[in-house]
Amino acid sequence: MEITRILDAALRKAAAVWITSPGHEPRLVHAHWRDDALWVITGGTEQKVPGLAEGAEVTVTVRSPSTHSHLIDAQAVAHLAEPDEETTQALKTARLNTKPEWKAVYRLEFSA
Repeated sequence: MEITRILDAALRKAAAVWITSPGHEPRLVHAHWRDDALWVITGGTEQKVPGLAEGAEVTVTVRSPSTHSHLIDAQAVAHLAEPDEETTQALKTARLNTKPEWKAVYRLEFSA
């Protein structure tokens, strides 16, 4: 799928994307690209992402990792997820200098 290839190339290096959920302004969000989906942790000591909920249709805006200019807007559906141990460790590692304590994990799956 073409959009997955573009997202894969850009999101391997990106630590943050813009997410626009219904009825809310775009928000810069830390996210982790894994298994052809974007993983977002929320709540607790982590970021707040208004409007992100099970089944929410969101727009993800990605910037180019090399030029930082707008690259693509992609539609995704949010799914509340229970990450496996490997994904959980990857999410913790991606947060670098913080000790992440989240209440929810969403897997954003992209439309074709």
